Amino acid sequence: MTTPAPFHQKLAYSLLAIGLVMLAIYLGQDIIVPLAMAGLIAVLLRPVEAWLTRMGMHKILAITLAVLLTVVLVSGVAILLSMQLSDFSDEWPKLKRNINEFYRDARRWIRQEYSVSYSKQAEYLKNAQDKTLENFQGAETLGVVTGPLGTLILIPIYAFLLLYYRTMLLHFMVVLFAEEHKPRVLEVLGEIKSIIQSYMVGLLLETTAVAVLNSVGLLLLNVQYAMLLGIMAAILNLIPYIGGLVATALAVMVTFISHPDAHTLLGVVGVFIAVQFVDNNLLVPLIVGSKVKINALVSIVGVLVGGALAGLSGMFLSIPAIAMMKVVFDRIDGVKPWGILLGDQTPEQANNNLFRLVNKRKFKKKTGEDA
Repeated sequence: MTTPAPFHQKLAYSLLAIGLVMLAIYLGQDIIVPLAMAGLIAVLLRPVEAWLTRMGMHKILAITLAVLLTVVLVSGVAILLSMQLSDFSDEWPKLKRNINEFYRDARRWIRQEYSVSYSKQAEYLKNAQDKTLENFQGAETLGVVTGPLGTLILIPIYAFLLLYYRTMLLHFMVVLFAEEHKPRVLEVLGEIKSIIQSYMVGLLLETTAVAVLNSVGLLLLNVQYAMLLGIMAAILNLIPYIGGLVATALAVMVTFISHPDAHTLLGVVGVFIAVQFVDNNLLVPLIVGSKVKINALVSIVGVLVGGALAGLSGMFLSIPAIAMMKVVFDRIDGVKPWGILLGDQTPEQANNNLFRLVNKRKFKKKTGEDA
């Protein structure tokens, strides 16, 4: 009988595997990120492709039509946003004038409250500006601009190929493991497919609802570019926890152009806080969270780690990646504790035997002391 590996050895192997995976993502993000995004889209489009195939359409034509439909929808949203942005560019001189007035008032207030002279304030701003320019200079800037364009071109191609070779890839995943593990592998793959489809469909519904709520709230406040701000805020909301803060700051900045008064700006902040409250407490649990059971702590840490490894795309991909990891961990004996760590069930909710035993001992001890 083989002796099980000690805890420190299993922990070392787990941490080493996590480190190697994170290093691979960081070094190969230009390849991995578009492929992962295409994988999510391919899983989302699989029911559409299956329905078209059942209607008698050839497989290649069905996949092409499904991918083209996605490209048309995304292009339509992009064109709508670009039209709104072109109108917004005409307001740039007004924004500059308002910012200059706010800047003069802020300098005057700082001089009065903290006795910092205008020349000293100008020196601080110049140092900050020089550091910002240094960050944007160099060869990396070209990659920042051209990277997203290359990703957008690759994603539809990858999605088409993943749908076309889906059967082969699934067969590869099954034969990769021993025959006795085949039922468990099929169960994991089916669960992952169900989670990703539910997550992506729920995310689309949630984004649409958030865009409508944001736009209606801003329209009631008579805010200019309400549709633009509502849609952009909904898109930024795809980045969990962080996107909402960025969207609020962006909306306040744009509103500052035509409505620099404090009441309107506070109203905009109130609208976004209210929508975030509805989103987090109603939309996400009902639409998105029914399948993706991940606790908030792991979600926030995962989003930050994803952003550090692969930028905004990494933030977006972090939640489905953690959800897939949890499905795998829950079905492998050696890593089940990691699945518990990722989940959102506490021992009280799970009615865990260990938790009940600890509570029972505490109760006996307390009753013994009372006696």
